Amino acid sequence: MNLKQYPFNDYVNEAVGKKQIYLHHTAGTGTPQGVFNMWQKNSARIATCVVIGRDGEIGQGFSSAKWAYHLGIKQDVFSKHGVKYQSLDKISIGVEIINWGQLTEKDGKFFSYTGREVKDVIEVPFKKYRYWENYTDAQIESTRELLLLWKDKYGIPLTYNEDIWDVTSRALKGEEGVFTHNSVRSDKVDVYPHPKLIEMLKPL
Repeated sequence: MNLKQYPFNDYVNEAVGKKQIYLHHTAGTGTPQGVFNMWQKNSARIATCVVIGRDGEIGQGFSSAKWAYHLGIKQDVFSKHGVKYQSLDKISIGVEIINWGQLTEKDGKFFSYTGREVKDVIEVPFKKYRYWENYTDAQIESTRELLLLWKDKYGIPLTYNEDIWDVTSRALKGEEGVFTHNSVRSDKVDVYPHPKLIEMLKPL
């Protein structure tokens, strides 16, 4: 496993039992170290435990037993689904994949929401978007290794469920398993249902 530790202290230094894993992407570019540096400057305890670079490097900022804010769920989301509010940030582990996310096509070229041209593109119709920056094979493999590690460490089941691509009461209730940011927020598009990502998740 290509894992590197980075100095980072903007998290909640409290060990909590883990039941869930959430997959995110950054909607940006850079390196794991750069992402942690940015979060450190914000001083809002907003971060994920690990960040996965385009080359598969896993940057870890704090222990998976500790926590930081990474979901940003409003209480009315729980109410809408008839679920009692709880802090899912505490009982979950966040994984951040460096990726621009959704892209806009213009004259055969593809651009991020910042106007930056992106070359590694995949077509996956999802929500209101069609084109995305590709998740690399190395990123998907690093994600697989982390999921298996945390299954062994915390007993989190890795069974794949199709409902993780939209808000699901299973996630809001704190049920054990692997979810995406889409699972708790309808305004999010991370991660998107990349075919190779799904192919990796199904047999776990």
